[in-house]
Amino acid sequence: MKLRKIILVFLILSLFVPAAVGAQTIEPPVGVQILLGSMTPEERVGQLFLVTFTGTDTTDTSHIYDLMHRYHIGGVVLQSANDNFASAPDTVSETFKLIESLQTLNWNLSINPPVDPVTGDTEPRSVYAPLFVGIAQEGNGPPTDEILNGLTPLPSEMAIGATWNTELASRVGEVRGRELAALGFNLYFGPSLDVLESPNTAGGDLGSRVFGGDPYWVGEMGRAYVSGLHSGSDNNLMVIAKHFPGVGGSDRLPELEVSTVRKSLEQLKQIELAPFFTVTGNAQSPQATVDGLLVSHIRYQGFQGNIRATTRPVSFDPQALSQILDLPQFAAWRSSGGLIVSDNLGTRSVRDFYVQSGDKFSARNVARDVFLAGNDVLYLGNIISDDAEDTYITTTRILDFFAQKYREDPAFAQRVDSSVARILAAKFKLYESFSIVNVVPSALDLDAIGASTDVAFEVARNSATLVSPSLQDFSTVLPNPPQANEQIVFLTDTSVTRQCSTCPEFSSLAVDALQQASLQLYGPQSGNLTSDFRLTSYSLQNLQSLLDDLKPEFIEEDINQADWVVISITDASLGQPALVRRFITERPDLLRNKRVIVFSFDAPYYFDATDISKFTAYYALYSKQPQFVEVAARLLFQELTPTGASPVSIAGVRYDMINAMAPDAGQIIPLFLDLKTDSAETGTDTTPAPTPIPLFKIGDTIGIRTGVIKDNNGHPVPDGTVVRFSTVLTGEGGGILNQTDVVTTQGIARSSFGLDKPGLLEIRAVSEPAVISEVLQLDVSSTGAVAVTVVVPELTKPVEATPEILVTEEISDYISNAGYPRFAAWILVMLFIAFIVWVTYSAGIRLAEPRSALRWALGVSLGGLLAYNYLAFGLFGISSWLSSTGFSGLMTFVLLGELIGFAAGWVWSKI
Repeated sequence: MKLRKIILVFLILSLFVPAAVGAQTIEPPVGVQILLGSMTPEERVGQLFLVTFTGTDTTDTSHIYDLMHRYHIGGVVLQSANDNFASAPDTVSETFKLIESLQTLNWNLSINPPVDPVTGDTEPRSVYAPLFVGIAQEGNGPPTDEILNGLTPLPSEMAIGATWNTELASRVGEVRGRELAALGFNLYFGPSLDVLESPNTAGGDLGSRVFGGDPYWVGEMGRAYVSGLHSGSDNNLMVIAKHFPGVGGSDRLPELEVSTVRKSLEQLKQIELAPFFTVTGNAQSPQATVDGLLVSHIRYQGFQGNIRATTRPVSFDPQALSQILDLPQFAAWRSSGGLIVSDNLGTRSVRDFYVQSGDKFSARNVARDVFLAGNDVLYLGNIISDDAEDTYITTTRILDFFAQKYREDPAFAQRVDSSVARILAAKFKLYESFSIVNVVPSALDLDAIGASTDVAFEVARNSATLVSPSLQDFSTVLPNPPQANEQIVFLTDTSVTRQCSTCPEFSSLAVDALQQASLQLYGPQSGNLTSDFRLTSYSLQNLQSLLDDLKPEFIEEDINQADWVVISITDASLGQPALVRRFITERPDLLRNKRVIVFSFDAPYYFDATDISKFTAYYALYSKQPQFVEVAARLLFQELTPTGASPVSIAGVRYDMINAMAPDAGQIIPLFLDLKTDSAETGTDTTPAPTPIPLFKIGDTIGIRTGVIKDNNGHPVPDGTVVRFSTVLTGEGGGILNQTDVVTTQGIARSSFGLDKPGLLEIRAVSEPAVISEVLQLDVSSTGAVAVTVVVPELTKPVEATPEILVTEEISDYISNAGYPRFAAWILVMLFIAFIVWVTYSAGIRLAEPRSALRWALGVSLGGLLAYNYLAFGLFGISSWLSSTGFSGLMTFVLLGELIGFAAGWVWSKI
């Protein structure tokens, strides 16, 4: 009997004990239901939460131990601000150990529960489910990376977007996924799928944290990046795209303040939501499909009604969030297990929103509201309630509150069970069976971390953009790179950061980074194109001191003696562009006759047209990682030609994404027959026969497709670009037979036409402003079949005609168009001269002797006549002046001559 009881207990336990301890593997969906049915309310509630903790201590006296032991939390998020990472060179190894410790602790607490210190009894086992271990590692170093040392330094999303190359996006994602999974992370907050349609530098600037400003390309880059994350991690990484439903149009950063965007749901679907459609319902493959969406704290006036201060953000608004998630593009993804994850609840924006009416900040109410709005996973962050001492106390009270409400409120319990089922199903996607052996990766994988710098250099080389001048004008503006005898001063935007609060400080971009890169590539050991003593580096803080007249040593003298001034900025958070603007405005004397080169290692839109006009050359690099500094040095010495194009609008050079994405007017759109290819029979050794030339006759349907239509940057136009196909019957009785508007997919448009009339038929395609295409011709006969002929028009650049100067014949009685006086003018001038002579003589005989009066009159007469003759003969080009001034100019000139003549007569009378 005792043996039977033991066997029965063993069989029951085997339903949810992992295979590593002799149990059967639990497969979803049965496994999810079994696990969920075996969980206590505390265990179910705990799965909903992602928590943070301070430090790396996981012993039984630590807060994280207690949260895992008593509250069964579902996951943790590691942050550098919470000192979860060690300093270099141990960052990678210590991070691996921390995650291994967390997952092992979670396993042991479930499978080998501790002894109750009060009763001395072994505590009951809990249901084991692996922890989510999450991180936000966006790229580009601090502040958007959490791990600052040891990993491959990967670029920002905007740098990837500037390559316009989805393969590079996939490769970067693959490196990111492989390295994070090797450390033990299984939850990734990213990529950002925000669309920066109109860059906003006043506030809420996302900078280089986005792929770009066109929804189609943001979606394509995002899809490739997500695919890379999944393949690189071997599908052991949950990808949570952010910041749903899109914050690119906001004027505040979501972590700082709850902002409002004035857009309707239809506008959201076209811009903000479009990239999220691409990685959910339109993802095309499981690899390119995100596992969850991070819901941002933002409001949309278009469909949330009249926004007031008390209107909840979408993340807290059940009606608004449901309205978005019920869209067809999300519905299938959601029903397949897609997770909805709240953004960080510990941000200032959430606290300010809840306390604006004067109430105390209640973290329990915040968590309840965001959960009931429709979020499955609640990211608590460093949340602190007004009635709690710290984040740990706040977190425990939230969990206690949820467990109590689960027991008291059946509707709430049902809502919890639904989300927990989704969470467990997501964890089953990561691991075939819940075993510590499957959850903790091998330490051997750490050796490959940090070694994939080649992909970062490829992105840097292909993204580098010449913002100003144009590439065509560059050789004229800057014909030569720095010469061996020329001085260069580097002014670099640098800031100090650290991996943890007790870790040593280091510069995110060293003050002499570009100087050292230049010396390494072009110094005495590498071609001797420059020398150390000809290069000097200063920080922008030094420049600030110079402008504030604090008289820092040497900088003014070095800039004054330099031939080149190279300015590098890494972001705009501390007013760096304004400082550069102040420099070029207040001290033009220091920059006179110098080449001023500006490198933006961040977004390129911080300078206006006036600023850019004062730069000799302005480059956008989009990222400050070491490979991008190397590319900047190569650009400075003109070894590389920049091939990237900005993925966002730049008002300062009138670069607009809408125009950039439009079809290139200078292309000939290729046209092809859209033929269906028959798959070759397998298992045969025969050589496939050549494809026969298709023949068409009356009654047939002909399929047509374009080639890839290019935009003004030379890339395929976005999906949805309108193309118009036209069929024209030439000859007598001909005309347009049919016009069909279709849209492109991956740059290609397709259509079909029925052949129902005999005659010479021509088919063309137009995609404004590209209006020239190849022509498909068919001489359709009513009796036989004919082949299609392709006519390629010759694309000639329009000859710019010399502007014809139209000379308009002015109707004038006094001055000809050539600038000579007419006869009528002569008559009037003679009468005017005679009148002035008479006035002069009459006045003279009253004031002086008659002889003096006569000489004055003669002087006036001669002066007037000489002035008129000067004009009449058009001496020294005076005719052009007279043609513009007309009769009034004539009379003025004659009067001036008379005055000079009078002066000469007066002098004559005194002799």
